Amino acid sequence: MELKYVGPKPIISHRGIKFDSNKEDKYIYLYTVLQLLKAVHHDYHEDEVYKYNADVYGFCNDELVREMREFCPNMNVFMKNERHKIEDRIRHHIQRLQRSRTLTNIEKEAFQNNLEILHDYIIQRFINKSVYYYAVDTLGQRLREYRIDYIIAPMFQKFDHVLHSVQGVLLKGKYPIDTKLDIYEEDRKLLVKLQVL
Repeated sequence: MELKYVGPKPIISHRGIKFDSNKEDKYIYLYTVLQLLKAVHHDYHEDEVYKYNADVYGFCNDELVREMREFCPNMNVFMKNERHKIEDRIRHHIQRLQRSRTLTNIEKEAFQNNLEILHDYIIQRFINKSVYYYAVDTLGQRLREYRIDYIIAPMFQKFDHVLHSVQGVLLKGKYPIDTKLDIYEEDRKLLVKLQVL
């Protein structure tokens, strides 16, 4: 089981396969989540502001997985379970497809062939998405646990996306935590700030 980039969301039907470029593979955000996890992972002293200089070059895939395991130690078991979930979904989808009364036998066969062609792609994309949300959830837990008031990051699309995901995690928790996400300029740099209220 591994993490690797596969691509945008596939839209599969009996007519063919197309890709929704607006639904990017969550793999591209894993490095950003990892940088934020590393930024909040240290001892804290009251009334002190901490800065972390993110590595802009990223990791190779093996390094990314190794570093992710530091923060998500049961990642292998998690990925295996997620693989079983998506395999079950694909089987269920094929069973429903076979029972369809609106598609002809040729259309059913074409649809199933298209699903089989993208089988590994679908599984990898689902695992990437699951690991991304697992890491985001871990980041949300760290923000709660360490009682972090705010995170400021460069206003890059990936940081903004990840911080939006963190907002959702904090709001959906057992004890919802309200947050505020602001974009502002400071010293001619555009920044994004997630404030935990």
